[in-house]
Amino acid sequence: MIDWRHWHNEPWLIGGLVLLGWLWAVLAGPLRTRLVQRAGASAETAAREPFPRSRAAKYYGALFIFYLAVGSPLDQIGERFLFSAHMLQHQLLVYPAAILFLLGLPPWMIDPLLPRPALRPLRLFTHPIACAIVYTLVISVWHAPWLYDWALRDKFVHVCEHLMFFGAALLYWWPMLSPSRALPPISYGGQMLYLVGVLIAMTPVFAYITFSGEILYPTYEYAPRVIANFSAAQDQLLAGVTMKLMGMGVALTAFGVAFFRWYEEKK
Repeated sequence: MIDWRHWHNEPWLIGGLVLLGWLWAVLAGPLRTRLVQRAGASAETAAREPFPRSRAAKYYGALFIFYLAVGSPLDQIGERFLFSAHMLQHQLLVYPAAILFLLGLPPWMIDPLLPRPALRPLRLFTHPIACAIVYTLVISVWHAPWLYDWALRDKFVHVCEHLMFFGAALLYWWPMLSPSRALPPISYGGQMLYLVGVLIAMTPVFAYITFSGEILYPTYEYAPRVIANFSAAQDQLLAGVTMKLMGMGVALTAFGVAFFRWYEEKK
């Protein structure tokens, strides 16, 4: 059954998160003045650049949520028992973790690391259409029964699945939350169209999971029932509904923010 003391402390997970946290601290601390200068500020302005405390809170909050998603007992529950718990893992990676990660990066931390010759392919790769296609394909393809169940049986594949979800989520949010001045967010009107387009593109996978007449993933069909009178079919329905409602809720919130800013801009 569920072991609530089962927290992942593998070196690759803890070491990776510590490395990301250390890199941000070095860039925002000892290298801050140099990066601000390389971003185009004068030496005097760069010397006065304050430590970005609010961005630090968001960035490290993203790392903490990432660890909760993949390192807490939620991972064991989602991997062995409940599809809905696994879906919650993915929602944590795609929404709060990815959003806070981008919000935690100051422009002067990103732009000096983007060499000018590389901007052209990067502009293509971070174009809203490209971001929407990559995000939709990654999420949809990974929910194919054979691939999803393979991830549940193989730890390495499962890790790849979560990293791809997180990476695709960063691309999904880039057109709206880009921390770069060289590759800035798209217009507010464009953001609203983009969000609606992705919602429409994601509808087939939502419908596939929610309205399927059969259990899609054998792991969950034959898993021990950890909640009394909660069948595999109900679990799958809850996972699909959660996926749809959370996706719509976050997208509509982002749509509302974009609309308000667009309205303020047009006043």
